[in-house]
Amino acid sequence: MHTVATRRPARRDRLVTALLTIVALAATVGLTGCGDADAGGAGDRPLRIGYQRFGGLSLVKARNAAPEAQWSLFESGPALTEALKAGSIDLGQTGEAPPVFAAAAKIPFSIVGSSAPVPRGEAVLVRADSPYRSFADLKGRTVALNKGSNVHWLLVKLLAAHGMTLTDIEVRYLKPAEGRPAFDNGQVDAWIIWDPYFALAERPEVRVLADATGLASNREYLLAAPGVLKDRAEALRAFLATYREVTDWGIAHPDERARVLAPELKIPEETAHRALARSAQPLAPLTPAIGDELQAIADGFVALDLIPGPVDLRSRLDDRYAEVLG
Repeated sequence: MHTVATRRPARRDRLVTALLTIVALAATVGLTGCGDADAGGAGDRPLRIGYQRFGGLSLVKARNAAPEAQWSLFESGPALTEALKAGSIDLGQTGEAPPVFAAAAKIPFSIVGSSAPVPRGEAVLVRADSPYRSFADLKGRTVALNKGSNVHWLLVKLLAAHGMTLTDIEVRYLKPAEGRPAFDNGQVDAWIIWDPYFALAERPEVRVLADATGLASNREYLLAAPGVLKDRAEALRAFLATYREVTDWGIAHPDERARVLAPELKIPEETAHRALARSAQPLAPLTPAIGDELQAIADGFVALDLIPGPVDLRSRLDDRYAEVLG
């Protein structure tokens, strides 16, 4: 008994010593890993780009013009701005309403670039056999759209243009993947949507009731996280130069652009060509007029109590890359 009692503590001591050694080694490895990451910091990692299934950034990805970048696909602008909030992307592209809703939600970002207007790239769709001939005819009807996206502002402008308010229609907030089947199955009377979902929905039994012409610019906006502007300003500048080059190439070569983008967008080439012909526009530097345009959108949403106010969009503009995008 005495011999056994003597051996057990010795074995226990050896086990404890071994466990402590493993813990120490694990801690050392963990600290070493953290030290390496901290030493490199954000300056050494690839740019993380958020893109949607359309827009100019899709072409950069499709052409592999920025092979070092990490790409994340989002169904809509609001989802992309949530990724900015979470710190999972450095740069992303949205329509004109998502920056307003993101600013109202106190998400940190700056707007570093824009595009020429794209008013024909979003539209109100109805079934061809419906009796609606004007947006005013939708009074009392059900209209689907993605909340907080560019089409949300188009809805506001359409209502104002026809002397209507939000109480005159029944709004159903549906993501594109939800809106298409709801529209096709007759669960909603109209669907307000943007390209390429717009182009995909176009067929003989569907009619365009109105687009944004004369109502909304429907520009694209580039949103950058504070960290990338602080730590990766030159890397961002280089990427934006590539973005400008690829965009200009696409405008000069529309047929090739459609061939390259169709597989990326997972849509037929003919559909891509039709959508791009009306929606792909040159990049544009930020100007005070664009700031005023965004501010008017913010003020419009505030006036309708769709976002809490006031929201200062002009202060979100950062024009340091104007010469690259202009």
